[in-house]
Amino acid sequence: MKKIFFDTEFTGLHQNTSLISIGLVAESGEIFYAELTDYDTAQVDDWVRDNVINNLWISESDLENQDEVHVKGDLALVRSELEKWLSQFDQVEFWSDCLSYDWVLFCQIFGHAFKIPKNVYYIPFDICTLFKAKGIDPDVQREKFAFGEYLIEMKDQKHNALWDAKVIKACYEKLS
Repeated sequence: MKKIFFDTEFTGLHQNTSLISIGLVAESGEIFYAELTDYDTAQVDDWVRDNVINNLWISESDLENQDEVHVKGDLALVRSELEKWLSQFDQVEFWSDCLSYDWVLFCQIFGHAFKIPKNVYYIPFDICTLFKAKGIDPDVQREKFAFGEYLIEMKDQKHNALWDAKVIKACYEKLS
């Protein structure tokens, strides 16, 4: 079963939050990144604007990149493109960081948990628990753990779903 590392960015830590972006990186390197255009802008506060909206990446040239799938559009478009991207894999399991919101929002892309693609294992996994199981404080700074001191200055990329998915993958690889 192939591992897919993912992260989401959303409008806030509350029950009715809406998805802003999602980034996925397969253990073999395939990449999917989407930014939604139909999230609830009324839920965007100053922190989300400064730390999430200002860290969205997609440009016109990204949409034409053949090596990675980049999608910008409404939920229906993101769902369709994500289903296509996931179909290249026989079976996948999903790994996130603190996945409470990430997994719920992933499932909501497809309507609910019973509608996720059949090749997606229904139990997600998180690196927080893996950190704890390995005797490492789960509150460790992820970039520093994964890449060392030299990448600490890249904080401007934090809270971008694709960047965070890459960090989750790097943490998993180091923990393994």
